[in-house]
Amino acid sequence: MKVKKEIKNGFFIFISIGTYFLLMEFLGLSNLFYLRLVNVFFIVYAVNDTLKSRVAHGKKKFVPNILAALSTCIVGIVLSIAGLLVYSYMRGGDAYIHTLSESFLFGGHPSINMYCFSLFFEGIASSVIVTMLLILYYNDKFITD
Repeated sequence: MKVKKEIKNGFFIFISIGTYFLLMEFLGLSNLFYLRLVNVFFIVYAVNDTLKSRVAHGKKKFVPNILAALSTCIVGIVLSIAGLLVYSYMRGGDAYIHTLSESFLFGGHPSINMYCFSLFFEGIASSVIVTMLLILYYNDKFITD
């Protein structure tokens, strides 16, 4: 059985972001919020690979390509947040999340579930932005209905 390119690239997003964040924590750089922005490059790479593959295989319809790009992002987001949830509980639960929230975009003391829920919507928003930018980049290669 052949695994779809969207799932492969979503898994790539999960592995690359997870490895990157674990490496940042191991090196003691996890408190530098601007280094967390590098994960956008992993998402751009994976979505670009999905779209490039679809165009190379002759799949040039606009809406299905948007859905494929968003599917890639959603697979990566869901797996990454599930990994963060498991890792957070392994590192101490809410106490670990409080150390993350102090150096990131949250104020106060969110719970693990609230933190993951917020990251899910942030991930969806950034996925829509990345998808739209890459769809516009590939615009001349697509066929509209």
